[in-house]
Amino acid sequence: MLNKMLERVVAVEADEVRPMLLSALYFFLVMAGYFVVRPLRDDMGLAGGVRNLPWLYTGTLVGMVLVHPIFAAMVSKLSRRRFISLSYHIVAALMIIFFVLLSVLGEAQIIWVGRAFWVFTSVFNLFVVSIFWSVMADVFKPGQGARIFGFIAVGGTAGAMLGSAVTASLAETIPTRFLLFASIALIEVAVLVALTLLRHSTSRADKGDGDRPAGDEVIGGSVMAGISAVFGSPYLLGIVGYMLLYTITSTFLYFEQAEIMSEVFSDRGARTAFFAKLDLAVNTLTIVTQIFLTGRIVRWFGIAFSLAWLPLVCVIGFFGLGFAPTLGVIAAFQIVRRASNYAVARPCREMLYTVLPREVKYKAKNFIDTFVYRAGDQVGAWSYAAMGWLGLGMTGIAFAAIPLAGAWLGIGAWLGRKQVQIRRTAEGMVTPSGPS
Repeated sequence: MLNKMLERVVAVEADEVRPMLLSALYFFLVMAGYFVVRPLRDDMGLAGGVRNLPWLYTGTLVGMVLVHPIFAAMVSKLSRRRFISLSYHIVAALMIIFFVLLSVLGEAQIIWVGRAFWVFTSVFNLFVVSIFWSVMADVFKPGQGARIFGFIAVGGTAGAMLGSAVTASLAETIPTRFLLFASIALIEVAVLVALTLLRHSTSRADKGDGDRPAGDEVIGGSVMAGISAVFGSPYLLGIVGYMLLYTITSTFLYFEQAEIMSEVFSDRGARTAFFAKLDLAVNTLTIVTQIFLTGRIVRWFGIAFSLAWLPLVCVIGFFGLGFAPTLGVIAAFQIVRRASNYAVARPCREMLYTVLPREVKYKAKNFIDTFVYRAGDQVGAWSYAAMGWLGLGMTGIAFAAIPLAGAWLGIGAWLGRKQVQIRRTAEGMVTPSGPS
């Protein structure tokens, strides 16, 4: 009965139902854990001053530079099960340390702890989500990804809704630092689900070395293999360009939001609650789109159109924001933009990796998802500050973002066509025309 119900919504086959549902639950827990603390991060960033936000982005980029080689070494030396579980355990342990610091330090020191927490959260959210999608690209084949990644993303959206609702309901009634324990619990349960999914994905595989199933052996390779792969592949460089333009324009929008929010709200509890309500609205729209539209959009219009959709939304949104930089306009823009990203662009961006080798899926993908992502934040943050120093206000900066979104649209359309070409080449449908 469950299979029949799912088949009406998703083009899923009977043997795919269990791994699809496990994947959705895994993503649910990861995103719930992050969205519990996301409003705390945003509030702590504003508490330290809007003018200091570019320095927080710089600190985040430094954090990525330090963390990526450690993660790549873990991928090279440990099995998937071990490096995935260890990564999440480290995140949980660091949250406990932040709870202790926020509990015992005075107000002056808490400002600096808040800045460190902003950097930590900005690093951790990319790593835990990147690991999740690496597992998805590894467990599912390209054809499966096109059919079911949209539904799997529903789990993440539902988790984000839960996390936002928890924080929105409790932020004004309890000390917000206690919400860290809810995030820790969710992340630890996510580890258990991830390990269950990996056991299921290898249970029917041939045995590898000893008793270890094939597919769970150590990936091996060098620590720098992911970075080398990126700079040696036009396809991966295209993904880098797509990611950079996404993050640069997102950072512009984040700063415009921060300026408007600091003018409208003076109470920190009310501001945190508004952030959570905004997240809740985004996730409500996202989950409806993911359930009923994402898979159909990819099948009907193709991955190239799906990747170009979010940049098109940003062209229109920045145009509107340039004419009316108000709380209502930026809230509407954020809701539509973020829902388009979570429901359409993000699943399609992850489909780009399903046609690549396993080492690339974990190492190169993690480098792009973390360092390149935060490098785009860095470029966006300091570019925004520089334009402010040159006298451009929110209107001028919004208009300056429009051509960037246009270039981003072109790269997305090219990547979609290239993914189809690589997939067909791998399946023997066309003659290879050269290296990708």
